Parts: sequence; structure tokens; C-alpha cells
Amino acid sequence: MSTPIREARSVRPLTAVRLVARRELNTRLRTRSFVIGTGVILVVLAGYLLLQASLFSGADRKEIGLSGQTAAISEPLKAAAAQIGEEVDTRPVADAEQGRQQVADGELDALLSGNTADLRVLVKSDLDQQLRAVLNQLAQQEVLKAKLSEAGADPEQVLGEVGATQVSVTEIQPPDPERGQRLAIGLIMVFLLYMSITTYGALVAQGVVEEKSSRVVEILLSTVRPWHLLLGKVIGLGLVGLTQLLILAGAGLLMSTATGVLTLSGVATETLLWGLLWYLLGFFLYATIFAAAGSLVSRQEDAQSVVTPVSMVLVIGFVVGLNLLLQDPESTASAVLSMIPLLSPVLMPGRIAAGVAAGWEIGLAVLLTAATAALFTWLGGKVYQNAVLRTGSRIRLTDALRG
Repeated sequence: MSTPIREARSVRPLTAVRLVARRELNTRLRTRSFVIGTGVILVVLAGYLLLQASLFSGADRKEIGLSGQTAAISEPLKAAAAQIGEEVDTRPVADAEQGRQQVADGELDALLSGNTADLRVLVKSDLDQQLRAVLNQLAQQEVLKAKLSEAGADPEQVLGEVGATQVSVTEIQPPDPERGQRLAIGLIMVFLLYMSITTYGALVAQGVVEEKSSRVVEILLSTVRPWHLLLGKVIGLGLVGLTQLLILAGAGLLMSTATGVLTLSGVATETLLWGLLWYLLGFFLYATIFAAAGSLVSRQEDAQSVVTPVSMVLVIGFVVGLNLLLQDPESTASAVLSMIPLLSPVLMPGRIAAGVAAGWEIGLAVLLTAATAALFTWLGGKVYQNAVLRTGSRIRLTDALRG
């Protein structure tokens, strides 16, 4: 059944859009689901960051017990471990059985016994590979010293000369010590953008179907035009999503900096600013598609069938893009995918944060995404205008486009 759209001239366009946007913004921000959902995410985020801070603080520290003659290698062990970035604390263990119990209880990472040339290591389940390499090196040096003494050579002089021999390395491009954190920041922003766009894009479709099934849309369209209603709804829900994104990203930035998990606050702030731009582009790109899809059906039960194809594009792009970013953010595949307008809002911020996106790539991706968003806004608006007042069975997309 089709209802003609009545001309609505009582409200000026900008006023109509502002009123609809304010209605959506006030309604959604005051819902318990928004407040509780945001609060739960913040609590989980805080717990995760505290856990990471705790893990980071003790990740490279090993507690080693020294029994018998192994007490003599305390300092050499610390020095050798420090060379590979490990931090080792040693403590003497007088009783072997007591040391065994401390290893079983997790108080010691390992218990050393025997002597330097014949080290015996007791661990709970598995010996850390870096610690194994350090202990093997100490034992091998001790054996080498003994053999050099037997041959009449000065062990200290020979070992000094051996230790001073290093390969010569020439770097075409110096390594970025901040690469790991940059990539982590980028991946977090990718995830936040994906969740925000899919969640609030789906809310646009849900709101359209709700208004259509309850026939509220007929009342609204007696005052405002379909385009104004659509634009106001998209802007209002977009601002809700933007508010939550700012809360989560801002709180996450403050907490991660305070706990020491994140040290690149400047990079994180820059990533957040880029993320806001890409959120706006991505939301407008997808929200009008979601709204058009929602206008094709009259029942919530049917909404999933029209929303799923749109969501699948984002899901596939997110999964594939995330794997490519983890493996090699500089790869051609990552660059190409991040330039595709439907995927740019999710993937390009990750490459920007990782510092691998060229300026021309960013500019081109912004232009392509903005142009695609404008095209889809026009098409989505046309579908919405032609389908939103049609009730009954699902409307075909081609029929909605024709009007």
C-alpha cells in the first residue's frame, strides 16, 4: 500500500533538519542502554589497561634461584640477560627442596644447581627461550675457558677478542622504535571505528523501520520533507556515535597514558583526530545506505534481511584489512584496500597511525570516500523518499529507485 507524500512547507529546511537531529540526539543519549553500554565499555577498558600495565611491568623480569656453586654466576647472569633486554633477579637458595617448592608455587621462574660448566635448571613447565640462550652461553663460556687454559692461552683475552667481534650492519632506512605502539594505536582506532559505524548505522535502519511500522513517519512527513527527516536522523544518530567515540577514545587515551601502557600520547591524539574525520565520512557513507535499506521493509523481523548485505561488506573488509595490517601495513594489498571508499573509513586510520600512509594516498582516499558518500546519500535519499511511506511486503530496490 502506498501513501502519497504531502508537501511540507511549514518548517524551513535547516530548522527541520536541526529539530529532527536534536530529537534523535536527546532521545538516544538519555537512554539507559547508551549510558550503561558506555559505562560497561569504560570499565572493561580500564580493567584491560590495568592488566596490561601489570603484565608489562613484570613481563621481562625473571626471578632465578641459585643453589650451591651457581651462586658465583649471579652477576654474569644479570649482565648477559641485560644484553638481550631481559631483567633477572637472583636469590640464593640454601635448601634444594625448598627451592623446588618455590618453583612449583611460581615464586621462582627457575632454580639453578650444579656448577657453571654443568648447569642444571629446574622450571615449573617450560624454560623461557631467551633465558635458555643466556644460560647456554654462560655454560659454553665456562667450558671454553677451561679448554683455553688447558691449551695455555689466556681465556679472558681470547673471550674479550671474540666478544668484540661484531658484524657490520648498514641500514637503508633506520628502524622506527615506535612502530609497535603506532600499529597498536592504529588497530584500536580501526576497531572503534568499525564498531561505531556498524552499531549506529544499524540504529539508523532500526529507527526508520520503527517509525514506518508504527506509522509515526506519516505524522512527521506532514511537517517535514523526507530528505530533511532522513538527514536529521543521520546527523542526530551520527552525533550520538561521535559522542560515544570521543568518550571511549579520550578516556582510553588518558588511562593508557596514566598506566604507562601508552607512551606516544602525541601519536594517539593525532590518530584520534584523524579517526573523527574518518568516522564522519564513514558514517555518512553507510548511514544513508542503512536508512535506505530500512525503508524497504515495514517490520523489524524483515530488517535483518536488508541490513545484512551492508553489514557484510564492513565485516569482510574489517577482517581482511585487520589481518593485512597485522601482517604488513606497508603491503600493496593493505594500500589498495584502504583506498576503496567502502573500506577507507575503517582501514586508512590504521595505516595513518602506523605511519605508512603517504600524503597523496590519504588525500585521494578522502576525496574518493567523500564523493562516494555524496553519491550514496543521493541514491539513499531517493530510495528513502520513494519507499518510506509504502507499507506491506518488502519493496524491491529497483522499484524504490524508479519511484
